[in-house]
Amino acid sequence: MTGSPQWLSMETRVKPAVFDYHRPDNIEEACALLAEYGADARVLSGGQSLVPLMNMRILSPAVLIDINRCRDLAYLREEGAAIACGALTRQSEAETSDLVASRLPLMSIAMPHVGVRASRNFGTVCGSLAHADPLAELPSVASALDARFVIASSRGRREVTADEFFVSALTNCLEPDEMLAEVKMPAIAEGAGCAFHEIANRAHGFAVAGVAACVEFGPDGRCSRARLSAMGAGDTTARLSPVEALIEGQRLDDALIRAAGAEAAVVADPAGDVHADAAYRAEAIGSLVRKVLRQMQGAAVER
Repeated sequence: MTGSPQWLSMETRVKPAVFDYHRPDNIEEACALLAEYGADARVLSGGQSLVPLMNMRILSPAVLIDINRCRDLAYLREEGAAIACGALTRQSEAETSDLVASRLPLMSIAMPHVGVRASRNFGTVCGSLAHADPLAELPSVASALDARFVIASSRGRREVTADEFFVSALTNCLEPDEMLAEVKMPAIAEGAGCAFHEIANRAHGFAVAGVAACVEFGPDGRCSRARLSAMGAGDTTARLSPVEALIEGQRLDDALIRAAGAEAAVVADPAGDVHADAAYRAEAIGSLVRKVLRQMQGAAVER
């Protein structure tokens, strides 16, 4: 049989709804397209989140702007005291980068938890951040690293913090004519301890909760600075500021670690879903805080 049945329209032959496709060669062209199409457009980089949503028609953008020819956005480099990651940097590049391993070890530790190898080969760091999933690993890492997000449009560029960028579940602060061009992550101080742990319903499945931690110690062994960020603690990735305040200036002994875990469970405001109810998630976050701080305690003792 040749051809297609007359009743099978073009729209039903493909999974996504019909859309216009543009493939700019640089960020200026991409921003010009965003200025033209605004809220009707979506930017495609790795597509590991966007394409499934389009296939299920949860999202149906009228215009797709594929930035994979914008080689000016494909970089991972040192800029002063920070590591700059362009919008086309693949997750696998960050995972295997010696620069990331030496200057941003927290990202290296967390990256194997992000999806699976195949998805990391094409998924981008900035794409995962822009997706703003409160149960994704990279937003929690960026939050714990005090990352700054560089947002581009035809009107210019602006920088925001993680708290400003992540608005709510699957929602960021980008205006319709803007795109995330780069994320800048300050290099971790030499000698700082880093840890990342999560609980998932199965290997490489959806995470139930997770905690990213970076702790710096003074010469006396006390915690001089703490940064802890939790996945699943609310409708965005969340810095556990009360826990940070509790441990800064203190030595990480067993009593303090137990108190920090209890505080984390109290300040977390998780939602329940088919994978875990809210009470379980809160207890899981408390348990993970204890786990990462025990790891930091061991690192402090070694030093």
